Amino acid sequence: MPLRSPINLGNINQMELQNLREIIGAHQGMVTKFDFYANQCQDPQLKQLFKQSSQDAKETVTNFINSLK
Repeated sequence: MPLRSPINLGNINQMELQNLREIIGAHQGMVTKFDFYANQCQDPQLKQLFKQSSQDAKETVTNFINSLK
């Protein structure tokens, strides 16, 4: 389930910030993998599942980054 909107992360410590960096990096990796899988799929339903998963991961990355501003 993607993060659907930014959250208030104004007062986080260094450890929490590092954890967020790891989460964001992992989601960016998922975007790449899901896009690759979608491009390799022949089955339309599976292709759509991977495309939606990629979009959800992109949305999560965007909202985490926006939360840090």
